Amino acid sequence: MEGDHIKITPWLLPFSWLYGLVVSIRNLMFDFGMLKSQSFDVPTICVGNITVGGTGKTPHTEYLIRLLSRHHQVAVLSRGYKRKSNGYILANNKTPMSAIGDEPYQMKHKFPRVHVAVDKNRCHGIQQLMKNNVKPATEVVLLDDAFQHRYVKPGINILLMDYHRLIYFDRLLPAGRLREPKSGRMRADIVIVTKCPRYITPMDRRGIERSLDLEKWQKVYFTTYRYPDTLSNMGENPLLVTGIASPEQMVYDLQKLIPKFEVMSFPDHHNFTSKDIEHIRQRAAGRTILTTEKDATRLHGLKGVKVIPIEVEFLDGKAEEFNQTIMGYVKKNSRNSVLNKKRK
Repeated sequence: MEGDHIKITPWLLPFSWLYGLVVSIRNLMFDFGMLKSQSFDVPTICVGNITVGGTGKTPHTEYLIRLLSRHHQVAVLSRGYKRKSNGYILANNKTPMSAIGDEPYQMKHKFPRVHVAVDKNRCHGIQQLMKNNVKPATEVVLLDDAFQHRYVKPGINILLMDYHRLIYFDRLLPAGRLREPKSGRMRADIVIVTKCPRYITPMDRRGIERSLDLEKWQKVYFTTYRYPDTLSNMGENPLLVTGIASPEQMVYDLQKLIPKFEVMSFPDHHNFTSKDIEHIRQRAAGRTILTTEKDATRLHGLKGVKVIPIEVEFLDGKAEEFNQTIMGYVKKNSRNSVLNKKRK
């Protein structure tokens, strides 16, 4: 149930109060215009959270890529967490993972026609993606994990929160895992509660919506993960290897699809060393090794690895409503529309 994976460290709460004070002052400086947010003449959609790790940003960003790339040239801009490079980099099919980070690397190889760029300075990154030398011309920018990067004012702000770690049960860093106070949720245009059970009850949904206490104009959606039917044919007692922030929901879901399997968990974005690889090989002992798409990019040299593709599924038949909201915003705010308005 919601809140069941939350662990609070009580003795760190005084440090959380100090952290919250600093973050609140920063947010007030943006709210009162002392720090400036910049808008751009290209549809910009932010996908982020106010919790450290594990809310499903990559699967939801990939959902938006699939939705938008049918009709638009999409660009994804990320910070490039744990990359071994600096500045702005526009990836190509030969760009190494070390230069852009594991999640941008995964998206570039999964969607080769999409522009994938990294830049800690998101304003600079968007400016570079809008230049004439970027071909085909960027028509929509997806900002990955930029909810706190308030120097950019996105057209749509999507806030993700894990069903198992809802923000009203959590506390600020370092006692909990909140990056900023719960009031930050009010900047969201759309809130998506992720990693939900497939059969979440109407009572649970209403309880979550009441607890979030959002404005009427803010839309709330609930999503779950969809796995392929072929997972039932993975051999006897496979080994699941994860390096993600919150593997609990994945383990729970797979228990319904695979009769028996072992779990070997590593920290989020774990850099698998040769020692780790050998340890995994010995633990597997010839059995099938299951892993996520993100982890597969870092598990080099292992044989018998099968990737578990994950796709987002909207509950309650709300996918079309969400899709129309996103597509309508992009169409209304396309670069061509902006140019036409200027000519008039």
